[in-house]
Amino acid sequence: MTVTGPDFVALQVLNVERSAEFYQNQLGLERAPGTPPGVVLFATQPIPFAIRPPLPGVDVESIRPNPGAGVALWMQADDSQALHDKLAAAGVPIAAPPADGPFGRAFTFTDPDGYAITIHDRA
Repeated sequence: MTVTGPDFVALQVLNVERSAEFYQNQLGLERAPGTPPGVVLFATQPIPFAIRPPLPGVDVESIRPNPGAGVALWMQADDSQALHDKLAAAGVPIAAPPADGPFGRAFTFTDPDGYAITIHDRA
């Protein structure tokens, strides 16, 4: 048996609709059709990305303000600087300013639930 790598990413959030609207309005992600009830699946490529309520036994509130501490979630954008400027202007907390690196220009913001998300251009 061989594991080929990640093929699905989901964040457990306190308010699914609030988080879904954030990712739609601020990042421009589109909802995928046929999403299960209570979950928002986005039409991201090559790996699907979803927002969902916490699984039973997961207390997201108790691990705030850094629910994703230790996890690095990166998303590719066609213009990370322009997205940074849009998010900063909208008052979204910027955790790391834009900088050029091995994966192109990248910056990190904090979403409404405290997850740190890094956006990068393809180098």
